[in-house]
Amino acid sequence: MGQKDNIFSIIEIDLKKVGWSSFIMTIVLSFVGMLIYTLLYSTSEFSFTFLDILFFLIGYVVLIFLHECFHLIGFWFFGKVPWSSVSYGINLKLGVAYATTSLPLPNHAMKKALLLPFWTTGVAPMVIGYLIGSPLLIILGAWLIAGAAGDFAMYKELRKYPSDVYIKDDPEKPKLYVLKKS
Repeated sequence: MGQKDNIFSIIEIDLKKVGWSSFIMTIVLSFVGMLIYTLLYSTSEFSFTFLDILFFLIGYVVLIFLHECFHLIGFWFFGKVPWSSVSYGINLKLGVAYATTSLPLPNHAMKKALLLPFWTTGVAPMVIGYLIGSPLLIILGAWLIAGAAGDFAMYKELRKYPSDVYIKDDPEKPKLYVLKKS
């Protein structure tokens, strides 16, 4: 019996739909984030220099890379998979960065691994931005939170299944396989 015979269900996300959700979330979270900033710091004046914009772009690329690294850490820490089973990269055809593991994870571990980057590369920079009064960090955090739209979509689908079923990540597509219980 092959692995395909062991598949109970397939979760596949629509990248166009996720892209639109991410775009809308980016606008809304950036606006709300800056609104909260203006209320906290009693200011509505913002000025961004060329260096600020350069810092933002570099920070965005670094945090996208870290986002995928935190998925790998989640697979290892929550799913207890060996480092040799994880990989990451960029799928130029789909225009997305990815992290994957060749081994199936229990659903409860996969859900944690999906959301770990949301907290570490989205929420944390935004909170730090509020603490140190940095509008750029707040917007950067907002963009990374919105960038986790695909992770949220998969998490939402995984909530429909028991926590002890196993989930296999597709190494090439935004797809998860829910495996039958043995």
